[in-house]
Amino acid sequence: MKNLVVLALGLLVSMTGFSQSLFDKYEDSKEVGSVIINKGLISMMAEMTADNDDEETRAFIELAKTIDNIKVFVSENDAMSADMNATVKRYVKSSKLDELMKVRDGDTHVKFYVRNGKDDSHVEELLMFVTGIDNEHMEEKGRNFETVLLTMTGDIDLAKVGALTKKMNLPKELNKVGDKGE
Repeated sequence: MKNLVVLALGLLVSMTGFSQSLFDKYEDSKEVGSVIINKGLISMMAEMTADNDDEETRAFIELAKTIDNIKVFVSENDAMSADMNATVKRYVKSSKLDELMKVRDGDTHVKFYVRNGKDDSHVEELLMFVTGIDNEHMEEKGRNFETVLLTMTGDIDLAKVGALTKKMNLPKELNKVGDKGE
């Protein structure tokens, strides 16, 4: 029985490591821009703003303490966008993420997926995938982003995600997640 438990834990850990590594291939791609924020930097940002009495800042600090990492990948390349789409589909299926919400605005599609956490208002992972972005609104330094992939892991309180999006300048679509699709 003990061997069975050890084997099951080993498989679970290896599957989690494999799934996370699916997105690692984008970190060094010339066709994908990436921002990787690890717990150390998130904690440092929370400490730097700890003296602020602003309610929104306090919410950010509370949420930041529970986040392990944030990864954002963006691409304007059609082939890479197709690859990102296929990778997200594989990851969602293999990681057993639940679709939380879909938003469609013209040709832009935003999908939110979560891995449930300790209760209904917490998740262990939040994944946002955006395709078909209106190029007029996303142009930055002459680049028109087509696809955005954001993954956040930790013990994430969905009600506090809005504070994080404002303080870290993350995609504003994340504000809708706290509503749980309402």
